[in-house]
Amino acid sequence: MPRPGSRALATAPPLGRAGAGPHASLCAGDSHSLAVHADGTVWAWGASASTPREEGALSRRFAPVPVPGLSDIVSVAAGGAHSLAVRADGTLWAWGGNPYGQLGDGSTTSRTSPVQVAGLIGVRAVATGLGHSLALRADGTVWAWGLNQFGQLGEGTTSQWLTPRPIPGLSGGVSVAAGGFHSLVVRDDDSVWAWGSNDYGELGDGTTLRRAAPRPIPGLRNVAAVAGGCYHSLAVHADGTLSAWGLNSYGQLGDGTFSNRSAPRPVPGLSGVRCVATSFFHSLALRADGTVWAWGLNGYGEQGDGTAARQSPTPRPVPGLGGVLSVATGTFHSLAVNTNGTVSAWGHNGQGQLGDGTATHRSTPVTVLKR
Repeated sequence: MPRPGSRALATAPPLGRAGAGPHASLCAGDSHSLAVHADGTVWAWGASASTPREEGALSRRFAPVPVPGLSDIVSVAAGGAHSLAVRADGTLWAWGGNPYGQLGDGSTTSRTSPVQVAGLIGVRAVATGLGHSLALRADGTVWAWGLNQFGQLGEGTTSQWLTPRPIPGLSGGVSVAAGGFHSLVVRDDDSVWAWGSNDYGELGDGTTLRRAAPRPIPGLRNVAAVAGGCYHSLAVHADGTLSAWGLNSYGQLGDGTFSNRSAPRPVPGLSGVRCVATSFFHSLALRADGTVWAWGLNGYGEQGDGTAARQSPTPRPVPGLGGVLSVATGTFHSLAVNTNGTVSAWGHNGQGQLGDGTATHRSTPVTVLKR
């Protein structure tokens, strides 16, 4: 395992290779990160998701290592301490912590290597909360499993599921997202449905009532994609504008205030947004011009601007980043895939989740290194 501050890693090549093209997918969990290489392999770094905090000391990787046994992967998702990967054939694979059944293999046993999630085929996209998992199938149905304390599995109860089950009455899904304890789906009529925890208005229905079954978010239309933070949510509209709602204690809604919102409100000053990513308390937006904008908590440099500002309630560009293809957020760190296939990272790095060969927090983007 690489050591923090290893000089040898400082000269290692970046994750990616010339001519290989960009990564197909990138994601971040609590303290670990994942990327899909252009050849369909998955690389991981940071805290070992197979040794979650509640089960003892974390093992760490300070630079990316390949996840054995995975090939032809097209997308990945990282939860609090578990990970999911979708293969090109529509099968789903899971590994890591499993105290709530979030791996979907019918047990609560953690897995140090990927296992196939039985009973799921035709998977098109996945999403992970802190303890629950969601899968969107090609037929537009949404399947859920794992922690259900707040009704985040969407079947009307708070019973925990150890294997995937379809969410009753929910069809026509085109995009799916999971917050810490809530879930979101965009349907083919451009409406957004939400369920689960709602203590801070993260379901966007104008209340703070928890919902154990999906309900549409009133007035939210023409949505292309959604993202769920721990207690807040974002929606990208077809015209490139952005709406936000939920907890706003660190300005993570980007509306210039620190007031919680139980219904969607526009994020002013941002246009041409292509995709978004949300964490516990900060948010990122990728614009069509390839620039990345950040707002919310900045306690560990999550905004990547090199300042010591604790927080920002309005979006600001991340200096030095351009030509970005996708972004991802962990609990307190951020990632971006660049057009040359390399990955940039910034923020908290105590478990090596930035992948730069150290455990040093970074307030500006650094290049993720490959072993």
